[in-house]
Amino acid sequence: MKVAHETGASEAEPTPARPRRGVAKPLVAAAVLLLLAAAPLVLSAYPISAMTRILAFAVLVLSVDLLTGVTGLPTLGQAAYFGAGAYTAALVGIHLTPDAGVQALAGLAAGLVTAALTGWVAVRARGIVFLMLTLAIGETAHQVAGTWNAVGAGNGLAGMPPITLFGGPALLAAGYVYWWVLAVAVAVFAAMTLVVRSPYGRTLRGIRDNEPRMRALGYRPALARYGVFCLAGAVAGAGGALWAAHARFVSSGDLGFEVAALALLSVVIGGGGTLWGPCLGAALVLLVRDYLSASIGGHGPLVLGLVFVAVVFLLPRGIAGLRRRAGAERRRGRRP
Repeated sequence: MKVAHETGASEAEPTPARPRRGVAKPLVAAAVLLLLAAAPLVLSAYPISAMTRILAFAVLVLSVDLLTGVTGLPTLGQAAYFGAGAYTAALVGIHLTPDAGVQALAGLAAGLVTAALTGWVAVRARGIVFLMLTLAIGETAHQVAGTWNAVGAGNGLAGMPPITLFGGPALLAAGYVYWWVLAVAVAVFAAMTLVVRSPYGRTLRGIRDNEPRMRALGYRPALARYGVFCLAGAVAGAGGALWAAHARFVSSGDLGFEVAALALLSVVIGGGGTLWGPCLGAALVLLVRDYLSASIGGHGPLVLGLVFVAVVFLLPRGIAGLRRRAGAERRRGRRP
């Protein structure tokens, strides 16, 4: 009996390692959030402004990941809802109130309504047809914004005052605007995480992997796709409102094909379906396009093209795939 007891104890020794792995993720997330929150305390206004742009763009990329990575609907139309949110927030700031919370809610509502009006057509298709329909939606919105005099047409919409919070003074310092954008971006990321891990999120992944089987089980894929399309539009609209709060200027270029393509490229580079991976992809894409490009003679698009080709061949699951690969190798190493 004593030998059996000792043998059982020795076989059970490796099990305590499992809880430590479960605790690692929240600790890493808390550390990253702490570093982001502390950035304005140690960095100057210019890098903080760049980080603010990245956070607003990352919210748009999250909406693309929700459709492309989670649901399996590659899209080139999310810039339309991003622009709808940005223009709405700017108009609210100019004509109604400078309160950033009201502007963010208005941008979210604009993205949601616009997606609801256009999504019922797009979600009837899948694959390349869906991609082309979303591209048509995005280009239509781009043309409307570029010719509509009420929103500045080709000159853009300027004159948006600095944002305020809860009736307080205007947030003129770059750090204060950054903290607001960071708070909203973190809230959106947390909400998207809950959606992806919910039964609805599992339904979306089931539709992505095997739609006929989901239909045979009694689900309604078209209705689920329409719901996630509207949700993604609302997220993109919120990102547009954050973009306007930072730039205080909106133009038709903010909802053009380039923005939509860069958002989709961010998802591919970061790793679709992981949420955090596309956020890293968004940071990489904007840093190369807006900051590295100036130091290499304007060849930023060439660098992005090379990065895309390298990811497709070497990292088919994107940056996030490196973590999955490392985890798989650790599990293989434990096997006898």
